[in-house]
Amino acid sequence: MNILEKASELIYRKGYQATSIDEIIATTQVTKGAFFYHFKNKEEMGIAMVNDLMYPKLIPLMTKYLKQPGDIRARIYKMMKGILSNYEVFKVEFGCPVINLVEEMASLNKAFYKALSRVINTWREVLEIEILKAQDLGELSKDHNAGKIALHIITNYGGARNLGKVLGKSSYASFLGEFEKYLKQLA
Repeated sequence: MNILEKASELIYRKGYQATSIDEIIATTQVTKGAFFYHFKNKEEMGIAMVNDLMYPKLIPLMTKYLKQPGDIRARIYKMMKGILSNYEVFKVEFGCPVINLVEEMASLNKAFYKALSRVINTWREVLEIEILKAQDLGELSKDHNAGKIALHIITNYGGARNLGKVLGKSSYASFLGEFEKYLKQLA
């Protein structure tokens, strides 16, 4: 496992700001010199974590459901259920690593903002494109704004993940039941 993967696991559990370079070095079992050979500072490592680890893993995970055949509402529901309930890498008590970093770093650091925006906006764009395709196929009314629906879905995901930290995994089932009703209303 490389520096980014181990650092990502540590930051996922503790938070970016609460994790020191010394803890990252101890966890990754690399020397300080090796760490600074790869990254000039913790910020550069954090941005690399988002760009080189999270983005390439999370975007395919979140979009694989959307590229499958079938009704768009069923695909969106499967996506949400899959990333909330079936993705074992994300622990309920720790939420989503991207959403956590959005909350912790996006407003404080322009480089984090840019990297995290790329993840969120790519997901939003993929959702919007699939919703527009469904509208062209007559699966959804063109009265709905595809961009607003996509943003609503991502916002719901972030909220469900965050509240899951406090309410536990059972809150996902409750959320998914209501989310499915919302999707059915988009006809």
